[in-house]
Amino acid sequence: MRRTNTFAVRPLTDADERLLRELLDASASLWNELTYERRQNFFDGESVWDTADYRKQCVGVLGSATAQQIIRKNKSAWQSFFALREDGEDASPPGYWGNEDNGRELQTLIRNDQYTLETGERSRVEIPVGQDLKDKYGLGYYERLRLEVVGDPKWDGEQGQLEIQYNDIDDTFRAFQPVTVPGSRQDSPLAEESAALDVGANNLVACTTTTGQQYLYEGRDLFADFHETTEEIARLQSKLREGRYSSQRIRRLYRKRTRRRDHAQDALVRDLVERLYEEGVATVYVGDLTDVLETHWHPEVNEKTHEFWAFRSFVDRLATTAEEYGITVEVRSEAFTTATCVECGEQMETERRGDVFRCSCGYEGHADLDASRTFLSRETGREFETGSMARAVRLKWDDHNWSELSRSPERASPNEERTNRSTSDGKVASVGR
Repeated sequence: MRRTNTFAVRPLTDADERLLRELLDASASLWNELTYERRQNFFDGESVWDTADYRKQCVGVLGSATAQQIIRKNKSAWQSFFALREDGEDASPPGYWGNEDNGRELQTLIRNDQYTLETGERSRVEIPVGQDLKDKYGLGYYERLRLEVVGDPKWDGEQGQLEIQYNDIDDTFRAFQPVTVPGSRQDSPLAEESAALDVGANNLVACTTTTGQQYLYEGRDLFADFHETTEEIARLQSKLREGRYSSQRIRRLYRKRTRRRDHAQDALVRDLVERLYEEGVATVYVGDLTDVLETHWHPEVNEKTHEFWAFRSFVDRLATTAEEYGITVEVRSEAFTTATCVECGEQMETERRGDVFRCSCGYEGHADLDASRTFLSRETGREFETGSMARAVRLKWDDHNWSELSRSPERASPNEERTNRSTSDGKVASVGR
């Protein structure tokens, strides 16, 4: 069973950070040069496999093993491209990791037997670098670059290729480590509870569990930033000369918009699944928006759900992450849940204005939270009294984490406890080499 550890890494000194950036930039440069030659050969009708020996050109900076890993990944990307074409798919050739003028996408690949990851009191990862970088930054012949590991990698097993990326949105270096673990190592829920999610346009996720807990992830500020970038893209496109459809600046804005959304989405899924696991949730029901969007199509809702929130991508992320914890995700119809009163069941004499739901019976509540509660009752066959619901935990994105709002001052949020793995908690890699 394959799983992926995701964690942040930190250089120990300013010199180490410059070294790491050079390593990642050189890796992106190698990928781009190889991609450029293969794309030229492809469009000229020549073999994409006849290329220069880039390994020899980059070995001084990257080291032989890392250079070879990037070349192999590039070859695999082209093989996948040709396989899709043979299957009749409308595929595009592999693209670049940014460019020199607007900034390369800083990332690299480390072969599974070329790095060491240690966790515990002094969590760290050590990676190889080429001799030219060793000489430039004063590393000894046999020394490797040591980086602090922030947080505790969840999975322990046969390690795969390590990928390190720099995220310019939150100014963080992140590592992705695939591992192979026995099926028996998969987490199991602590109980057989259930949860239902209402995925919305303004509040990204409203969740109710059979334990009486509710969570609300607010999304208005996130969407406002996304929409502002979208409008800027449209403005720039309107200024392009006839026959042109994009530019380097427009492509950069697209990448920036996508990375911001994916970062928030990944963090939300991880935060939510960890909370549900602690609640003993074994099954999560997610509303299928297909019928809702076809019946109540609106351009702004469509933009929020399909472009901004990327509903199908969200469900895929949720299912993959939930699987790590032994939690099952089921997509079910949520028709009429937003129009149903949780007190009397009325569907016709109700109204929603923003987040407020009102019924002719006199009931007033939060529209999205009530919808998730109605959805949960429908799927589990259980009724939940209003007084049995705990006060909803409201969370807001701060560009780095989902943080609780209006929490009691004597208790820090679980979100902060999990994500704030700074050097002050004792997990500091040794500075001495």
